[in-house]
Amino acid sequence: MMELTSLVAAILVPIQTNFPAIPPKAAAALAVGLAAFGAGYAERGIGAAAVGAVAEDDEMFGRGLILTVLPETLVILALVVVFVVPEVPYESFV
Repeated sequence: MMELTSLVAAILVPIQTNFPAIPPKAAAALAVGLAAFGAGYAERGIGAAAVGAVAEDDEMFGRGLILTVLPETLVILALVVVFVVPEVPYESFV
């Protein structure tokens, strides 16, 4: 285990510099992509449960629709990140 720790430390120490690993806009794009993936994964299970509930009781349609659309708010909030991230030139970090 100590060999692995020293190997990881030897790799990470030179990486620690004054600039980020990826530019701010790329980080924002990654955040939106991961949020969309998570929302899609959540909607898969919620949608299946909502269809089953509506098949048993027609009055559950409204609740099923709201619960199915609810994970999409995560994507909307993640998309806000793209516009909140300031325009900082990547060269200013170097």
